[in-house]
Amino acid sequence: MQSITDVPLSIDSSIVAALESGLSVYQGKALVNSVTGEEERLESVLPLVAKHSAAVVAISNDETGISEDPDVRFDVAKKIVERAADYGIPREDVVVDPLVMPIGAINSAGMQVMHIVRRLRNELQVNTTCGASNVSFGLPNRNGINAAFLTMAIGAGMTSAITSPLHAEVMQAVLGADVMMGHDPDCASWIRKYREPTAAGEGRGRGGRGARRRRRRSG
Repeated sequence: MQSITDVPLSIDSSIVAALESGLSVYQGKALVNSVTGEEERLESVLPLVAKHSAAVVAISNDETGISEDPDVRFDVAKKIVERAADYGIPREDVVVDPLVMPIGAINSAGMQVMHIVRRLRNELQVNTTCGASNVSFGLPNRNGINAAFLTMAIGAGMTSAITSPLHAEVMQAVLGADVMMGHDPDCASWIRKYREPTAAGEGRGRGGRGARRRRRRSG
């Protein structure tokens, strides 16, 4: 993979031996997906992350499963961040996934995520990610829900998400949220994406439209 692209890669497996094999040949800084709050997982994955100076996705569930209480999920994330620090892994290399649940099944799922993301950003000062489309599972017009969710999540402090760049309304929502949050200086990315293209020949000096109008009037 690294012979055909220079973008960072995620080493993703539930099998620790596979993670170790991938990290052993990876050139640069990898992202390991993932570690959870189970003791066995912490003790097997975090040493690998530290050994290879990688970053790691921390999923906020443990032996008890996924809690519907966002404060419990925060406590699991805090435990992982603190254990990572014990191995010398800085908090900027721990990317917490607060776990997005389907809002069609759990009406408070959106508010749960916003609550935990704010705490993760303000109290732990870690980066975050999520499977954004999980929130709309089973609903019609999923991209509309995903766009609304991502805008609100960015406002709450979410720093990254897994989503498709092929859904125009979702990407427009992300770009717009970046503008509102001050993440797009001078609105440069928004302007580059959405400005109307200059008509052929317009604004090009004597050969442009204005020059042609002047020649017609003078003739």
